[in-house]
Amino acid sequence: MPQDHTERRVVVTAPPRRTRRASGYYRPRTEIDEQTTLGHTYVRSLMRTQLRAALTVFAILGLLVGPLPLLFAATPGTGRLEWAVLGFGLYAPLVLLARWYVRRAERNERDFVRLVEDR
Repeated sequence: MPQDHTERRVVVTAPPRRTRRASGYYRPRTEIDEQTTLGHTYVRSLMRTQLRAALTVFAILGLLVGPLPLLFAATPGTGRLEWAVLGFGLYAPLVLLARWYVRRAERNERDFVRLVEDR
């Protein structure tokens, strides 16, 4: 019986199930767990971005609420305007600021996790 010496072709359609890592593979999670200087830098970067978001909200809130005493002193009234502004006028901006801050903080954390995890 004659043997066929043609090469067989193998088609791989899926990604490999197991990959071997190089010996010097870089792992940010290990750097953080072992509290190295690089891990400290990662955590400090996350904290800095969270602080920046908090200070932004604080500044906007200060600009929004800060001038109100001057506005109230400039307009004579019985106090109904003050309560209307404080009770109804500030509610929507405060909710929007809080919503923005929570979304920003979650996005910062999600970006940090994506950076740290082995993907």
